[in-house]
Amino acid sequence: MATPIAEVHRDPTLNADRARQHPHPNAGNSDATYTVETTVDHLHIPQQSPLSSPAPYGKDGFPAALDVEKGSNRSQEVPQSTENPRWTFSAFYRKYKIFFHIFFFVFFTGWWIAGLVLNQHREKKLNWVVPFLLWLTISLRLLFFYVPISIIYKPMNSTWNNTIVKVGLVVPPKWRIPGAAMIVIAAFVVGTFATEESAGNTRDNRAVSLFGLLVFIGVLWATSRNRKVIQWHTVIVGMLLQYIIALFVLRTGVGFDIFQFISGLARSLLGFAGKGTAFLTSDATAALPWFLITVLPAIIFFVAFVQMLYYFGFIQWFIGKFAVFFFWAMKVSGAEAVVAAASPFIGQGESAMLIRPFIPHLTQAELHQVMCSGFATIAGSVLIAYIGMGVNPQALISSCVMSIPASLAVSKLRYPEEEESLTAGRVVIPDDDEHKSVNALHALTNGAWLGLKIAGMITSTLLCVLALLGLANGLLRWWGTYLNISNLSIEMIFGYLCYPIAFLLGVPRDGDLYKVAKLIGVKLIVNEFVAYDMLQRDAEYADISPRSRLIATYALCGFANIGSLGTQIGVLSQVAPSRSADVSRLAISALLSGALSTLTSASVAGLIVTDDVMKLVKPTSA
Repeated sequence: MATPIAEVHRDPTLNADRARQHPHPNAGNSDATYTVETTVDHLHIPQQSPLSSPAPYGKDGFPAALDVEKGSNRSQEVPQSTENPRWTFSAFYRKYKIFFHIFFFVFFTGWWIAGLVLNQHREKKLNWVVPFLLWLTISLRLLFFYVPISIIYKPMNSTWNNTIVKVGLVVPPKWRIPGAAMIVIAAFVVGTFATEESAGNTRDNRAVSLFGLLVFIGVLWATSRNRKVIQWHTVIVGMLLQYIIALFVLRTGVGFDIFQFISGLARSLLGFAGKGTAFLTSDATAALPWFLITVLPAIIFFVAFVQMLYYFGFIQWFIGKFAVFFFWAMKVSGAEAVVAAASPFIGQGESAMLIRPFIPHLTQAELHQVMCSGFATIAGSVLIAYIGMGVNPQALISSCVMSIPASLAVSKLRYPEEEESLTAGRVVIPDDDEHKSVNALHALTNGAWLGLKIAGMITSTLLCVLALLGLANGLLRWWGTYLNISNLSIEMIFGYLCYPIAFLLGVPRDGDLYKVAKLIGVKLIVNEFVAYDMLQRDAEYADISPRSRLIATYALCGFANIGSLGTQIGVLSQVAPSRSADVSRLAISALLSGALSTLTSASVAGLIVTDDVMKLVKPTSA
């Protein structure tokens, strides 16, 4: 008798028979299945059951086709039926892909070599780092279609085990965590105070930023749900990775060039979307510096473009590589690694959808982490909007990447794992038919419709929030006149409440503290859109120092606000109704943890930023 499709492709760990291994109450409710293909491929159904043909499954019983850790998410090819043969480009590409790959390699190699040769005769030399990294990435990707990646990670793993691991084993177990913590603290101190001080970047300001970082970590530890089970490896490595990323971007020429190149691509999207706006209106209208004209069309185009990349499998591959690294380095579960890696690129709701079959089975700590990752960063579509407003793109992009390890470390410090995770030891990105498109054009049109909905949501939310803020400020000013308090407003109240936070971030104490504190307060109580608009357009912020502007840019780069709280609860409760009570109970803690994660990124930026970088990255007006 033929085996049902759902049984062929069900993850064995989600079977009800295994529910007793997982103490949380929702582990026994197993209705989750997922396909074995990416959105670009058709579903191949094995002709034999997994008992008689174990090929689609790994040695441990998991579907090997879904193992992102091993760099593959395709099932074994199954002969297609010869009935009614129909030519398709995808089938033609699969049949002759080796020739396509040879052409791509030769083309990009020739482009890179020609660029090096021609660049020698130019008066102004072009940057060689980005073209080289692009060529290297494409070449390695093509190589690993035919050569197993194990030839790289096995020697690396062996070297790691025979050096770092053996050295660690020499240290007594009770001293390993304290020793690692002292090494990380030493790295922070040396990296922070080694560079010369300057007018805008004194060692006093850096010392305050370091003290603020310690205070934020101390608050998380003091309010931890269970300090006895904190996984300090995750916390220490997360803080170290956050610091290394900031060092790479703000202290090295190569890192700055790479992130400047990425931000340049993001800025170019505004120009590309402007072509469509000019066609729909006029060139003069497209040149207007209006949010409605410049930013919203770019959001629609960006979302559509991302959906097309999702169809080709690039987004899943890219997120999978990020997830594997953080899964390996920080010892978190596979579900947590996927969501944390995806949040900066596709947003808080969409990142949770990547692990939709697992959401009903997540532990309490994993649910907390999923929400914390969403609060700690911004989505790619919103990133484009902020760049269109004139916010510094290098700071935004680096903050998004820094938020991945930071959110994992902060969440595990605030709410450590106390249960058994279903995805411990495995990085899996499930998929289902709802995300599939017929072809790239179908994916682009679906993305355009999704982008229109996102742009409409942003427009309506901003309109209502700004109107509500104006109403509240009007009532406060009326009330304040009877107390002889002039200009009483929401911004003023939260500016004073957040004054200590601005101080702990290392904002210069020359008049900028209250200004940055107001921005942080508006971001937390309203949203980051309004705060960034104040930073870019209000005359009050025209004369703040470059250091204050950069720290504020990092501190505002996250979805941790009251409005996003409703979004997180709504999305997760709709996907997993049985966990709605858990989601609501954990939401406030996750919101505060996400806000603290963003603030730690701002503190780290305050530790290592230099005057030269501040001059280079100071944003221009939109």
